[in-house]
Parts: sequence; structure tokens; C-alpha cells
Amino acid sequence: MASRFSRFWPFGRKSRAETDPSDNRYFALEEPYGSSWDDEDDDDDLVYRSGTPTPDYDAWDSQLDRVDRKVANAERRKQRWWQPRYWKQRRKRWWAVRIVAAIFALFIAIVAWLAITAPLSKSLEPIAAPQITLLAADGTPIARNGAITDEPIDLEALPDHVVESFIAIEDRRFFTHWGVDPRGIARAMWTGVGGGSTITQQLAKNSFLTPERSLSRKAREALIAFWLETWLTKEEILERYLSNVYFGDNVYGLRAASLHYFYRKPENLKPEQAAMLAGLVQAPSRYAPTRHYDRAEKRMQLVVKSMVAAGYLTQAEADAMPKPVIDARAKNDVPTGTYFADWALPEVRKLSDAGYTSQTYTTTLDSRLQAIARRVTGRAKLGEAQVALVAMRPDGEVVAMIGGKDYAKSPFNRATQAKRQPGSTFKLFVYLAALEAGMEPDDPVDNTEIVAGSYRPKNSRGNYSDSLTLEEAFAQSSNVAAVRLFNQLGDEAVRNTARDLGLNSPLPAGDPSVALGSSTVTLLELTAAYAGIAANSFPVEPRAFEAEEEGWFDWLWSSSGSLSGSVHDDLEQMLRAAVNKGTGRAAMLSGPNYGKTGTTQNNRDALFVGYAGEGENELVVGVWVGNDDNTPLDGVTGGGIPARIWRDFMRQALGAPERSRPTPKANPSGPVQPQDVPDLEDIPIGENGTRLRVREGEGVTLTTEIEGVPIDIRLDEDGLNIDTPD
Repeated sequence: MASRFSRFWPFGRKSRAETDPSDNRYFALEEPYGSSWDDEDDDDDLVYRSGTPTPDYDAWDSQLDRVDRKVANAERRKQRWWQPRYWKQRRKRWWAVRIVAAIFALFIAIVAWLAITAPLSKSLEPIAAPQITLLAADGTPIARNGAITDEPIDLEALPDHVVESFIAIEDRRFFTHWGVDPRGIARAMWTGVGGGSTITQQLAKNSFLTPERSLSRKAREALIAFWLETWLTKEEILERYLSNVYFGDNVYGLRAASLHYFYRKPENLKPEQAAMLAGLVQAPSRYAPTRHYDRAEKRMQLVVKSMVAAGYLTQAEADAMPKPVIDARAKNDVPTGTYFADWALPEVRKLSDAGYTSQTYTTTLDSRLQAIARRVTGRAKLGEAQVALVAMRPDGEVVAMIGGKDYAKSPFNRATQAKRQPGSTFKLFVYLAALEAGMEPDDPVDNTEIVAGSYRPKNSRGNYSDSLTLEEAFAQSSNVAAVRLFNQLGDEAVRNTARDLGLNSPLPAGDPSVALGSSTVTLLELTAAYAGIAANSFPVEPRAFEAEEEGWFDWLWSSSGSLSGSVHDDLEQMLRAAVNKGTGRAAMLSGPNYGKTGTTQNNRDALFVGYAGEGENELVVGVWVGNDDNTPLDGVTGGGIPARIWRDFMRQALGAPERSRPTPKANPSGPVQPQDVPDLEDIPIGENGTRLRVREGEGVTLTTEIEGVPIDIRLDEDGLNIDTPD
């Protein structure tokens, strides 16, 4: 062992020539013909050193090979394994054998990995119709999102032209390949007709795998296709494919699709109808004939050409084929969601990878609070304007959401999708940056008119003074004071404060109008920022589902921020002043309340965002009123209708219920409760917004306004009660 090691030790060793003399022999390249002093008269036959009268060419070749090997070995001993020359001198056959062996070993490893990770056992189980049911926090079903499905098809009962339509356009060699068709892939790449995936691969992909685009998913798809071909007959594979493939309009399966588009059983489909349905499979949403008939008809013609090329139709039959007539009939047995459900459903898909499993999820939506939100927004005098409301806990759990006046007429969610200017509600971040810079609520700030510079904002109604305290300027929503603070602090400090509180919308740098809320945000985003102040922990992420309890590790690595006790107290003092003696007086409650009004230029947007309550009853609510076309409102400000909606919601939400009601049990199969439609018991009286409302447990309530002050006159079992803002 020591001798072997010494071969690689460069010091104190002898050369190869000294240690092994046998390796220093010389080899004759040609055998001599005898000695030059041989007797010329010697008549003996000439004999070579090898003992033969003729040269021994084989011995010569052997000697030459030995010489080459010795030279190569001597040269290799001078090289190291990490040098390219060390490997380049290997023979090509040596490399070829090892490359083939490595590829084969890699193939075996990949197949073994796919066999473990691919859901092969699931590929032989029946496919369940995908359906998601959302429950309110009390177990009331609020939305059900599911596919339109029907009974599986029987291949033997289908006409030949139905099966031939799908075979011709999707997989012409379906009955001859073993799940993967190289010829079909090549034909699709060359002609552009048909898909590269076989019907078996499509069944594996659509039913058992996620829609990710990766080589591993494609490999597992091929493996499952081989597995299906092994365990199922071609007829069984085709039946399952046709029974579960997607046809657009949320319709799965040939039977459901034929009834949905043509109101006809698949056993009675006409050739042109079958051809159109077969064409939908490639891009169901793009070709759905109920919305894009021209595209569907053009795709149908491609299916017909494929049927002619496959020999299923003659050209004369193809030319005589008419255009199918759509006979789609409404089917309302699967209720749609509401504004909250539309926002929550995408979050559901992040929680689970299951595609075809019926699932039920309990949301954070509070049915009582949602009903209150619907009532207070429904009775507000909005005219043609729209309204949005978001109510959440300080930790981000959304408990109520209104995205517009009527979901049935407009499902566009103005609470989560509409980006509008926040107006003076953005001043929260300016004044918070001032407090964090060391200023206090009693510090003075210049409130005189700005007469110099390119940007000269005005105060509402031209109200100016020599100076105001920070608290007074915030409560009165002074524009000139906010802009001066913005310029004094620097735009970076204000923008960083907004970012820390969770505002992700773009905030232009160097633009002083940002201080007055000229950038656009969503109401949900803005309300979550105020929730961060209420909780003194930010940023707050709005969510529709209860968050998992944070572990020690998550807590240690949490990046949430908070304000110092003094800064947080000063900011809440200013927020309370804005409600109690500032622009938000219409939102005043009997208990502690914090908030800020916002009105954008030309009264295009009116907002009020704030929070109230204590402990588990604390709520953060944002209200927006505006026109969808961004036209000015008729005299509406943030301290008007939005503040009154906020106050009415908070009064009812924070008050104890008049009658205790049993909490219903979760019943996912129960009827879906509408959350965004007006109550049938609301009876409008006159044209001034007066309404008569009848509620179980509330009696009869007459809602009206006297000189702009809303009044509720309620008659119940306790007698006559009059509710006013004071």
C-alpha cells in the first residue's frame, strides 16, 4: 500500500528508469539480415532473428503496439485526471460504451421516480365532478361553484360519426398506438392539424395531473398513458375521455355538452353537431359557440376536413354538411357566488391542488355583518352612483364585503378590482411619517395659501389660517398643510411609510400630489392599511379564510412591523379628532372611534375608512362611493354619505343582537343564501329615499331623512323608538 502511495508522492522518489530497468529496453523495428562480416561464401540459408527464413510481420506489429502503449502510458503519467487531455486520449469506443450505460441508468432512475410519484392508482378510479362550496363562518352556504356534468356515455350507443369526429381531430391513430404516438406528434408539427398529445395522454393530463408546464409533468403524463393502455381497453379509455373532457361554459363531458349546446342527447347528435363539439376540445373557452360561434364554426370546418383526410367522410358529404344551430338553455341549478365569493374562490385554489374533488371551505364571512352591510348600503341615497364596503378584523379576516349596488346587474367588484384615488384618506401616511420623524400632535404647521411653485393645491372652501397644530390640520383635512409636510419630510419617507403599511400600488416619486391621494389604490388595500394601525402590527394581508396559528419559528422570522407606543397613541388621537371634531363628524359613535374622510378632485370619489370596537368586536371598515365612469358626484364628500354608511354599519355591527338566534350547523348541501340582493321586505316610499322595512326580530322600521339628517323610526315589541345620529 505504501509503495502505491509513493507513486503519487513527487518528492524523494527515484525515476521509473532507475526502479524498473525492464521498462527501458529498446526494441528493434526491423530484424537484421545477419552480420556484415559474415563469410560471403557461406552457402547457409538466410535466417532472421525470429528463426524463420521470412520476416515475422505479426511479431513486428505486436512489438509496435507495445511501443505505442509504452509511449502513451509514459505520456499519461505526466498528466492529471482533471486535465482535459487525460480524457481526450480515451478511445471513442470507451466513451460510447460508458455514455450508453449512463443514459440507460438515468432512464431507469427516471422511470423508477415517475412510478413512485405519478398517481397511477388514481388513474383507474372514477373521476368526481369538480365542485367547491363556500360556507359563512356560521355554516351557511354562501356560494357553490361547480361544473355542469351528466351521466357517463356508452360508446356502443353513440353513432359512428360522433366517435369519428373526435378521433379524426384529436388522435387519428388512437386504436393503433400504445398511449404515445410519435408519428402523430410529427404530423401535428408538420401540418398543424391535430394535437401532439394522444387521447390517452389528454385523459391522463386533464384528470390526474396539475396543469403545470414542465418536462416532469409531461413524463408522468406519458407514464400514466402507458399504464392506462395496459389496464383499460381502447373503448374504456375513449368512454372515460368523452365523459370527462371539458367543452367550455363550465361543462364537462359529452352528454352534458350536447344537452347544453344543442339540447340533444349524444346518442342523437347530428354529424355537424358532433363535428362542432369535437372542435371545442382544443380551446373550449375560445371556441364556445354560445359566445364565439364564428370561431366554433371555423374550427368545425377543420374537423370536417380531418374526417375527409381520415376517410370517414367523402368530400361531397363534407360539402353538404350544414352549420349546426345552437339551442342553449339556461340551467340555474348551480348558484353563482357573490362579491365575496368571487374574491375568495381564487384563494381556494391556492389552498388545494385537488382538481376533481368536491370540497367545502368555511370562510371568514359573517352572515349577520354581511346582512347589515347590505342594508346600510341599500338604503343610502346614491342615485346613479355605486358603492363598495369592506369590513375586516384587525388581523385581516374579511367579515363583510359589498362590491356594488346589485351583483346580478354588475358582478364587477369595486372593493377589490376598482383602483380609485383615495383622496385625503392617504394623509394618514403623511402624518404618520411626521410623527415618526419626531413631530407631535401639538406642533404647528403652516396653513396659509400656497402661492409659489408649479403645484398650488387649495383648501376646501378656501379655509386658511396662519397655522394649525398637526392634530387640527389632520382633523380639518388641510391640503396645504399636508403638502408642506410632504415636502418637508421628503417623498421617500412618505412612500416608505405607505409601503410598510401594505400599500402595493404604484406611488410616483417626486410628485407632491401623492400627499393628497392622487395615486390609485383598491378599497381592500386601503382598508388593510388602516387595519395595520388598529392592530399596531403591519402589513395586514386581507384574507377570506382563517389563518393557521403561527408557530414559534414563524414568529421568530416574522417581518411584521409596529409603531412605538407614543407614536401609535398620537396617531389614534389624531384619527379620533378627525371623527369627533373634524370632517368625519357624521361618523361619530358613542364609544371610541377612529377614522379619516377622503374626497378626490371634483368629487369623483368619496371615502371614509376607520375602525371602532374593542377586543374580538373590533372592526375596520372602508366605504367608497363613486361613479363607474369617473364622473363627478353631485355634492357628495367623504364626510357625507360614506361617513353615514360607516356609522350605520358600526352601530348595528357593534350593538348586541336584539334576539339571540341559534347558530346553524354547517350544511354544505343546503341552499345557497343570497348575500348581495336587496331584501324583498324593503318597500320604497316616495322619491326621496324613504323606505319601509320589515324584519323578523326588528319590527317595522321607517327610514327617512329630515334636512339631510337620517332618522330611523322603529316600531317593535319595546314600543316606538327614534334613532338619530346624536
